Order: sequence, then structure tokens, then C-alpha cells
Amino acid sequence: MATAFYTRSATFVQGSTTLPGKYFTSPKIFALELDHIFYRRWLCAGRVSQISHPGDYFLAEIGNENLIVTRDKQNRLHVFYNVCRHRGTRLCEETSGRFSGSIQCPYHAWTYALDGRLIGAPLMQDTEGFDRQYFPLHSAAVAEWEGFIFINLSQDPEPLHSYLSPLMGRFSRFKLAQLQSAGRIEYQVNANWKLIFQNYSECLHCPTLHPGLARLSPFQSGENDLFEGPFLGGYMEIVEDAGSLTMSGRVCGLPIGDLPAEDQKRVYYYSIYPNMLLSLHPDYVMVHTIWPRSPSKTTISCEWFFHPASFQQSGFDPNEAINFWDLTNRQDWHICEMSQAGVSSRAYQPGPYSSRESISAAWDREYLRSLK
Repeated sequence: MATAFYTRSATFVQGSTTLPGKYFTSPKIFALELDHIFYRRWLCAGRVSQISHPGDYFLAEIGNENLIVTRDKQNRLHVFYNVCRHRGTRLCEETSGRFSGSIQCPYHAWTYALDGRLIGAPLMQDTEGFDRQYFPLHSAAVAEWEGFIFINLSQDPEPLHSYLSPLMGRFSRFKLAQLQSAGRIEYQVNANWKLIFQNYSECLHCPTLHPGLARLSPFQSGENDLFEGPFLGGYMEIVEDAGSLTMSGRVCGLPIGDLPAEDQKRVYYYSIYPNMLLSLHPDYVMVHTIWPRSPSKTTISCEWFFHPASFQQSGFDPNEAINFWDLTNRQDWHICEMSQAGVSSRAYQPGPYSSRESISAAWDREYLRSLK
């Protein structure tokens, strides 16, 4: 991924090094990451538009947990564990769809309302002490930010607006909630999830790995405005007026919001710990969500969003952006897989970060803090 988060706004800590190899290969550390990070932090699960009607749902998989993200008849968002309260059977197999008014277990037909209440339990009426009100679906916290759905599996999570307080209002000019999806690609990458973030956090590799990108956005351009903590990033410059990061180098959609002149010549890149990458272009937004599957395997979902009016424009071609980043993504995923192979070697030792990799080093610091 291509970012230039090493500029004068960042504070480089002398002596910063890459993480030891065990952090990329150890099953014990991976289990610790799930428990301390992915089962406790707010995670971006998708978009509100994916479940725009009551009964719409999609599944989210976090470590060993499978969750149903849905909307009830009062239009309220819910997240339920995909586990029947009777025998523990998975309720849903399809990754997305629409419930016909209720959620029914395929095993013994226990049936739940869209708000999680148990409303049907065949042949349980003669079971002494059984009361349906004590057997709702287990739920998780859910909240919305800028049109994105966030979920949290901890018992008593910090409110999302508090967790994201450094980002509140920061992106209002981009009108993120109104944007419409033009495409999504899911990638299976044979690399540790942290290598994906570290790659996103610097552009020192861009001239070598992404010559097409480097021509449109010089790797030494830009400046950071978030350079410590769980949210990191800043902007890079676009070389041409009315340009963007597309196959042609020109914008391929309408401005996505109320953008001042300087934003029409910039791309903003932010990592939102622990599973979201937000890339804001003048004419579209690209979002990655990162889902660790094992110490050496990661699922990455990438989606592109445009101004709704762009879809009515003659000649509108979102593939100008999608194809550009699909190529760039695959270049990055390949080098991350090569990195995974290298850090798995007995010969690997932590190497020194340069001052141009200050955001990668800052990301490591936040990661290590979150394991405590």
C-alpha cells in the first residue's frame, strides 16, 4: 500500500526496530491478539447500506466467532452470535441475505425475533422451569460512524464515539455516509495481518513496487496529522490538476464531498486500529477491512465508494479506480507474503526502521501497548 507517513510532522523514535519474528508466527501470540485486541476493540464490520431493510443481514467472522449483523423491524441495528441457545447450532450459513421476519435454527426450529428474543421453542412447554425470556440470542455491541458499522465483542465496551473521538468531524467534508459502493474485492493473503498495516504505513517501497502509483503521487510528498496512538496517517500529493489515482491518472467520478481546492490534489490515508484502512481520494473512497485468520493468513476486503450522482453520469467507469488499486493491492499482498516467508526464517532478526518509516514504528508501539 502506498503512503508517505514519514514527513516532518511525525516524531521518529531513534532506535525503533521491526518486531521480533515470534509476533508474526507464534500461535500463542495470535491467540493473545484475538483476546486482547479483536475481542475487545471496536472493529469495522461493513456498511449500513448492506442491511438497509429490516431482516437484511450479513455475517462477520472474528477469530473463532461468527456473528450475524442485522436490522430489526424498528430499523435498529443488532449483532448476534451465530449460535442457537438450544444446542449451539449455527443459525446461518449464507454469508448474507434477508430473514423472513424471524431467525430460525435449522436443527430443532428454535425461532428468534429480529431483535433476538426467543419466540418459538417446539415441545419445550412441558420442560419444568423453562421460560423463553431467559434464552435470547447472545448479542454484541454495535454502533455506526460515517455510514460504517462497528462491532465490539467485549462485555463493557467504551462507547464508539469516545473511542473514535480523535476522528470525530475530521472527515465531514467527504460526506462518507452518503457514498455508494461501486465494487468489492476480497483477498486471501498468506501473510500476518500486521504486515498489511506496516506496508500501508509507508511509501518507501513505492518507487520499486508501484511505479505507476509513484508517477501520479510522489512518494516523498505529503504530511501527517495523526502520528501516535490507534489512528495514524496523513496525505500525499497528486501531481496533476483534476487528477486522481486511476488507470488514466484522471478523476473518474464527481467530487465526493465539499472539498476545498487543496483536497482536490491530495489523497488521505489513515489506519484505524485494529482493522480498517481508510483512503480518501478526490473522487472516491477506498476502504480495506482486515480479518486475521491465523498467524500467517489474513482475509482483506476492499471496497470502493463514489458520490451517488456519479452513477448517473454518462461514461462513469469506476473500474478506472478499482483496477488501479486491484493491481496495487496485489503487488502489496505479494510483497507481504514474501515478508511473511522471510520473518519466518531462523535467520530473521529485527531490523532498524528509518526516519521515513516513523508511522510503521508508531503502529508497532500501539500494537504492543494493546497486548498488555
